[in-house]
Amino acid sequence: MEAPNSAADKPPAARRRGFWARVRHHSGELFLTGPSFLWMVAFFAVPTALVFLLTFRPTLPDGGIDTTGWTLATWAGVAMPNYPAIVMRTVWLSFAATALCILISLPCAFAMARARAKWRSVMVGLVILPFWTSFLIRVLAWKVLMHPDGAVSTFLHRTWTVFGCSFRILEPQTTLLYNSVAVLVVMVYTYLPFAILPLYAAAEKFDFSLVEAALDLGAKPFRAFFGIFVPGIRAGIISAVLMVLIPALGSYVIPDIVGGPNSEMVGTKICANAMGNLRNLPHASALSALLMLGVLVPPGLAWLVLRRRHIGAVDTDVVAAMDGPTNLGNSGGRRRNGVRS
Repeated sequence: MEAPNSAADKPPAARRRGFWARVRHHSGELFLTGPSFLWMVAFFAVPTALVFLLTFRPTLPDGGIDTTGWTLATWAGVAMPNYPAIVMRTVWLSFAATALCILISLPCAFAMARARAKWRSVMVGLVILPFWTSFLIRVLAWKVLMHPDGAVSTFLHRTWTVFGCSFRILEPQTTLLYNSVAVLVVMVYTYLPFAILPLYAAAEKFDFSLVEAALDLGAKPFRAFFGIFVPGIRAGIISAVLMVLIPALGSYVIPDIVGGPNSEMVGTKICANAMGNLRNLPHASALSALLMLGVLVPPGLAWLVLRRRHIGAVDTDVVAAMDGPTNLGNSGGRRRNGVRS
């Protein structure tokens, strides 16, 4: 009687192909992605490398860049005592704006996807309508609204009388401008369309019969929404978070216009060093490099954690016997003990 775990029953061991063999195998995909790859290298990778190199150049007294030497003084200057508070303010404002945008956008995307077809285009048009106006004009409009003589400030400072009792929503000495709350409000208004659109794109493809089935089985609407609908559009939520969080971290116009000295963000300091009276381009480059690292390192770490989900880089004998290029995609399953399951 043959042993159940004999060598004949074991699946073939995985065989790693060479670099050029993988290139020939994916030649079609490489041809299609080549132009976009070159575009990213020319307009993203090269400028990013130049910014990092600029951080090691000395600064001339007139604000120029000394290209004859190298120094680490710029990175030493980044460790200024007030920078940790600015970085923490940037992080919490960006994450708070992202969370508020997602919370507001989820029901909006749900309603837009459930609406009749003739109303969906109208709703999408209303979402993108603010983009027809200059971003700077929209931020300045909020400054006018929240000005002490503006409509919003006048309404909130007005004395109301109800059943003989007088009250105010805000005290007269409370100002709406030049604080972190004003920056947060304008950031949510500005980046809200960037969250609604990807969530709506994901919700439009969602099978709403799953929500109806959950309701028929006794689930409350709140539980059906967050237990069925939200996990079903997880990819859209990830896209919306990235679309809001990345520009929010680098925001400089909003805190500069509606914020104050106590509402500075990293983008404001970069702009002040690059285009202000200081003209310290290496210092601005160092701050930009830190901001880029803060944006790129977390996704990079996530990619390293998830890289165990292998797609199309290892061939078994079955794949090697196939004629022509074959893209397994996700059909190959996870690698377990060197063999696809």
